[in-house]
Amino acid sequence: MKLNLLRVTSLRSAVESLVRCHTIDRQRFNGKGFLIGLVSVGLFLLTWSQAFAHGISAADKKAMLEGGYLQYIWLGATHMLTGYDHLLFIFGVIFFLTNFKDIVKFISVFTFGHCITLIFATFFKFTANYYLIDAVIAISVMYKGFENIDGFKKYFSWQPPTLLRMVFIFGLIHGFGLSTRLQQLPLGEDKMSMLFRILSFNVGVEVGQIVALSVMLIFLSGWRKAEAFTKFAYAANVGLIAGGIFLFMMQFHGYWHASDPDAFPLNKDDHSHVHQDMEEKQMNEH
Repeated sequence: MKLNLLRVTSLRSAVESLVRCHTIDRQRFNGKGFLIGLVSVGLFLLTWSQAFAHGISAADKKAMLEGGYLQYIWLGATHMLTGYDHLLFIFGVIFFLTNFKDIVKFISVFTFGHCITLIFATFFKFTANYYLIDAVIAISVMYKGFENIDGFKKYFSWQPPTLLRMVFIFGLIHGFGLSTRLQQLPLGEDKMSMLFRILSFNVGVEVGQIVALSVMLIFLSGWRKAEAFTKFAYAANVGLIAGGIFLFMMQFHGYWHASDPDAFPLNKDDHSHVHQDMEEKQMNEH
């Protein structure tokens, strides 16, 4: 109970720091406040990282062996609804969109992009290390948050590519990330059965995306009517950047461990001891 209270207090302090950074002078960048808020929100996210594990579990694999196409639809939907990286990117895309046609246009382009790579990469068994792909997906979250605060123009005097093009490109990358996860499942050798399993998973992903998008739109439409939206909009997008940074760190942490399993065992207790030994060694060196 005390630990949860401490985490909530830490998050509140982090958000307040981000808001102060914006409200002191909306035309002047408060670098110190930005950095403190960014690090604070990121550390909060990191403490909760294990609560949002995103992958294909052994139970999912077993269920796929015993189930049919409906199981793949269900897994696709739940994978999207628990896919914090995909959801954060979508949230960033629609954050300032108020016109329904614009929302449909951008989400359709994103959906088209991730369908292409999800289906074709999985069917032709084209894969890559999923930690590295998810790290690139984390970069897409950072990019969208930074673009939302007009960071490229303000701080680098650079005009980024059109948002529609970038949403499509990131859609391709997100789809490839979904494909690397799906390829962990037993898809079978029969081409037609494999294709239907892939399509079923893809249908589930789109159902999950529609559900998540509906919740986001309801939340944002209500929030925009409040005076607090203008005050907290900047902080929310800096939070997206912070989330992207620490998701990126999480994925490289996972890649580091997976690339040297002997040094970093998967057993939780042994894993903890490895980190403790590393910390003690660093302390002794100093």
